[in-house]
Amino acid sequence: MENTKKFPKIALGTWSWGVGSAGGDQVFGNHLGETELKEVFDTAMENGLNLWDTATVYGMGASEDILGALAGNYPGRDVILSTKFTPQIAGDGADPVADMCEASMKRLGNDYIDIYWIHNPADVERWTPGLVSLVKSGKVGQVGVSNHNLAQIKRAEEILSKEGVHISAIQNHYSLLYRSSEDAGILSYCKENGIDFYAYMVLEQGALSGKYNTKNPLPEGSQRGDTYNPILPQLEKLTDAMRSMGERHGATVAQVAIAWAIIKGTRPIIGVTKLHHVTDAAKAADITLTPEEMAELETLAREANVDTRGSWENPMA
Repeated sequence: MENTKKFPKIALGTWSWGVGSAGGDQVFGNHLGETELKEVFDTAMENGLNLWDTATVYGMGASEDILGALAGNYPGRDVILSTKFTPQIAGDGADPVADMCEASMKRLGNDYIDIYWIHNPADVERWTPGLVSLVKSGKVGQVGVSNHNLAQIKRAEEILSKEGVHISAIQNHYSLLYRSSEDAGILSYCKENGIDFYAYMVLEQGALSGKYNTKNPLPEGSQRGDTYNPILPQLEKLTDAMRSMGERHGATVAQVAIAWAIIKGTRPIIGVTKLHHVTDAAKAADITLTPEEMAELETLAREANVDTRGSWENPMA
C-alpha cells in the first residue's frame, strides 16, 4: 500500500500512557488510562496532530491498548499509527517481528501500521530482515530504526534495499541538550537520503518545558526526577533565555524547544498527557526563530554542559 497520508510536523508520543513495566507510572510518575486521555486525544485530532507514536514495550501493551481504544472513534485512515518491535521481548516463533507486529495491530484495532520500527540495534543482522515481509504484504507503510548509530543505520538500509525496501524514518533522542545524532552525521544522512528524522525527548522529559526548576523539581521517586533534578541548576540560564525568547514570540518555553527541533529539520515526538501539551505542540509548529536566536539557544545549551543520554542508549559518535 502506498503511503499517501500527509504527516504533521509533530508526532505525539504515548510512552507515559497506561501503567505497567517501563510504562507511565514507573518512568513518569503518571497513572493515566483511556478516560483521562480521551480529551487529550480528541483535541490533538481537532488540531491536525494525528500521528501517534507508541511501542509494545510501553507498559507492555498498555499504551497500545489505550491508543487503539481512542483511535477506534476515528474510523478510516484519519489516525496515523507508529509502533515498534523491541528485540529484548521478542518471542521464539518462526517470525518474531511479524508476531509482535500482529499483536500490536490487534491492540491498536487496525490491520495497517503506518510506520513500524526496530526499537534498538540489539542485533541488526538478525532483526532487520523481518521488516521486509511486513512492507511487501501491505501491512506496514514505512519502516524505520530507532536508537541506531550511523553505521547501524547504513547496515540496516543495505539489508533492506537488497529486498527493494528502504528505511523511511530514523527515531533518536535529540534535543537542545543532546545533539549526538547531529554530531554523528545522522541528520545530514537523513537529509541527503530523504529520510524523516523523528526526535524524541525534545523536552527532556519536562526538564526543558519551563515547568520545572530547583524550587519546583520533577516528581520525586520517578525515573525522570532521579535523572533531571540533579542538573536543574545547570539548565536555568538556558530556560531563562528560552522564556524571554518565548515572550517575544508569544510562546512558552516548551514551544521554543519544539520550534528549535522543527527548524533543525526534525519531526519532534512530544509526549502528551495533558491538554496544554497538545496546544503547546500545535502552536510550536508555527513559531519561526531567527538564526541568531537558534545560535543563542545552542550556545547556552552547550554551556549547560550536561549529558542526558538515557541508560538504554549507546553513544552515537
